[in-house]
Amino acid sequence: MKVLSVASEVYPLIKTGGLADVAGALPAALAAHGVDMQVLLPGYKSVMAKLVNPVRMMEFDNLFGTKAMIMAYRMDGVQYLVLDAPELFDRDGGPYTDISGADHPDNWRRFAALCRAAASIVEEGLDGWVPDVVHAHDWQAGLVPAYLQQGPAAATPSVMTVHNIAFQGQFSADIFAELGLPTSVFTVDGIEYYGDVSYLKGGLQLASAITTVSPTYAQEIRTPEFGMGLEGLINARAANLHGIVNGIDTTVWDPASDPMIEANYSEGKLKKRQPNRRALAARFGLTEQDGPIFTVVSRLTWQKGMDVLAEVANDIVAMGGQIAVLGSGDPELEDALLAAAQRHPGHIGVIIGYDEPLSHLMQAGGDALLVPSRFEPCGLTQLYGLRYGNVPVVARTGGLADTIIDANEAASAARVATGFQFSPVTPDALRETVRRAVRAHSDRKAWARLQNQGMNADVSWDRSAARYAALYADLVVSGTNT
Repeated sequence: MKVLSVASEVYPLIKTGGLADVAGALPAALAAHGVDMQVLLPGYKSVMAKLVNPVRMMEFDNLFGTKAMIMAYRMDGVQYLVLDAPELFDRDGGPYTDISGADHPDNWRRFAALCRAAASIVEEGLDGWVPDVVHAHDWQAGLVPAYLQQGPAAATPSVMTVHNIAFQGQFSADIFAELGLPTSVFTVDGIEYYGDVSYLKGGLQLASAITTVSPTYAQEIRTPEFGMGLEGLINARAANLHGIVNGIDTTVWDPASDPMIEANYSEGKLKKRQPNRRALAARFGLTEQDGPIFTVVSRLTWQKGMDVLAEVANDIVAMGGQIAVLGSGDPELEDALLAAAQRHPGHIGVIIGYDEPLSHLMQAGGDALLVPSRFEPCGLTQLYGLRYGNVPVVARTGGLADTIIDANEAASAARVATGFQFSPVTPDALRETVRRAVRAHSDRKAWARLQNQGMNADVSWDRSAARYAALYADLVVSGTNT
């Protein structure tokens, strides 16, 4: 079975968040289930610089007003299809923003081009390779089902995966005339959304099937609290909705072989983690002490609960804990966490930005991982924490609720607990749960058991990839929505 995956970022070529990790890990995971997945992504400046002798596969004389081509590049057994359109993607800054952090004003055009190119691959094939299914990720790929339905490959089924429904790709109706779609698509049953164009809404409306990245999030987005205005559409298509929890690439994230950490170790050999803990403390300027080091690897935003963390930071130090934060986001929250670090030198360290090797060290050296998100579709950070023995302390929402077993009395007695959950996301609830974690950490034997139970959890893609493969197969066989 041949599947074209369409994503705006794919690790290891380009990454700003978890979407890249998922899109990057799926092809290898699905190969074991008889799925040949190729991945289409934009040819950003940084991506093109990494390609060595790519093969030209398809050319466009006029793709939204510019010449473009699709270049094939094979690496580590995965076939990447890169849309090389310099006028659209050869820019400084990030995938979505310029160097000042502002959205590129033509993002609607850039990602419409990606979607149109995906449809062309299905319609024409690439050197005899014709996809049986198209898998679109988030709003940037949301127009793929619309372009498919309006062309000769209208019978090809599509899957729309929502990684975060808060980001919808909503633009003024003025752009519609330039999308190359018939006016029949600009309706409530198509891509129209309160008079605007919504790429994600269009994908959710027109795809053969919808998936989200955890079963709990699939239910949450059916409610006004989490549906972000699209809950009515989601409920109308509930029969086509599937919650499939993410996995992680256990070859990239493996403490036994990870080249980015100070010392390798494995389940049952936790004493070998200590050099990582010392290196982590040194990197963040933390003094050596017995209390737990709480790590935070996150976007520093309200969604991630960073305002609550900033409010509770003083109390965590008073309880004997330390905090190491890596991330960037809202300037006010960055300033609040930096101020906490200034108040507590040696006990709180904050690094603004993102550093992939450092994020690995933080999982390998931290004692507990704080994830106080107000909503979290799946979350990968807590899965990395489990894998590395960095005990997750998480809000009870979305994928966090699905992947972490709270260390309550019953779960602890049964030796199945893997972390700590709390709800609601308030300072009091976080404070009390951190207190539970600090208290548990003082019993080193029980804490080691908790770490080992987490490290023994199956966080791989195996089961989830099997579910995706089954979904693809059902779509191909039925030829209708599933």
